[in-house]
Amino acid sequence: MLVWFVRLFLLFMGVTYFGIGVWAILDPILRALELGYPSFLEAVGLTVTSEIGYSEIAGIYGGLNIIIGVMCFIGIFNKPISLFIIKFLTMLVGSIAFGRVIFSLIPTTPGFYNSFFVFEAIALVIGLFLIKNYK
Repeated sequence: MLVWFVRLFLLFMGVTYFGIGVWAILDPILRALELGYPSFLEAVGLTVTSEIGYSEIAGIYGGLNIIIGVMCFIGIFNKPISLFIIKFLTMLVGSIAFGRVIFSLIPTTPGFYNSFFVFEAIALVIGLFLIKNYK
């Protein structure tokens, strides 16, 4: 039963991260075409102020997230490395959530609680559960 939950978790995380990556890379094109797609930059609260900014969005948000998604897809079909991928995802989402909490402790900064944090916290708890119970 746990094997299927691992696969479902990896599928969900793979689709999520792969989708975010593709969205980040295609955002400038989709915005220029004015097709009505929601803007990635607006969704994450970023503004590009120079040409290099688009490259940074494509590299950090696009490329990195696509590869994380691909790793998750590989883990669905390759049990020996699925535990590593779950550990990596758990460290990743936990680190991001931790950074949000630490930042919120600085006076006059916004709080950490938002929909991204909720996703990260839930993924962290599921990841810890899977690591503890992985066989």
